[in-house]
Amino acid sequence: MRKSGRVFLLAVSLCILTGCNGAFSLKQSLATKQKPVHVVYRFDDHRWLELKGFNCEGELWFVDKNRGIRSQIWSQFYRIFTKPYINASERYIAVPNWGSAGFTVSKDYGKTWRNASIKGQEEDGTDTPDYNDIISATVVNDQGFLLTNQGHIYMSSLPFDDPRLEPGGPGIDYTITFRGREIAHHINAVRPGARSTWGLNYIDPRILHRLVDQYYTNFQNLPDKVPEVKNYRGWTKMQCDLNAGL
Repeated sequence: MRKSGRVFLLAVSLCILTGCNGAFSLKQSLATKQKPVHVVYRFDDHRWLELKGFNCEGELWFVDKNRGIRSQIWSQFYRIFTKPYINASERYIAVPNWGSAGFTVSKDYGKTWRNASIKGQEEDGTDTPDYNDIISATVVNDQGFLLTNQGHIYMSSLPFDDPRLEPGGPGIDYTITFRGREIAHHINAVRPGARSTWGLNYIDPRILHRLVDQYYTNFQNLPDKVPEVKNYRGWTKMQCDLNAGL
């Protein structure tokens, strides 16, 4: 091999080695750095969301200073919701996230958290709207609303469980018409100790007539638009510094 060729290969090898070492050094540096913790959303003067991590991604925590609550919502990979967001309720909290139409919700002032499901019918045949089509997320009167560019509203039930489905309740009787015949159906009351389900299902009212949920008291007489929120003391969008801790 000519001398010039050997020099070129040596230079390339050094560049590759230096790049690898540089990437390793950066990764090692981030691993040893203290992850920044910053407030990404405020509900009011005593409740807020904290994000712990780099590049606006990481653990998400809820804090209620007055009630002494500090609970983890996401253990990792949480990214902030970038659309307008208002949460004016205290008992019921619904936290949206980036990139999808979904909520993680609490029904006990932020002590415990569960994932909520979404049911709908978009024009492209999917059950949930595309993230880019979401206009806003609003929680008011212990009820959550997700509004889209198409004017569709996904909403949770009214904030109570149907008393007929409580342990020991009579259940719900209803009939459906199939091929001209009326067929009787019965929904059994939940077993004792079962967890309540209000606030865990977000449904587009356009498809409610196809679901058993239409017979539940808490899915009847739903609002036809997102209720107005007055005198809100919190932020209207999540906020995050991409360069925090770097």
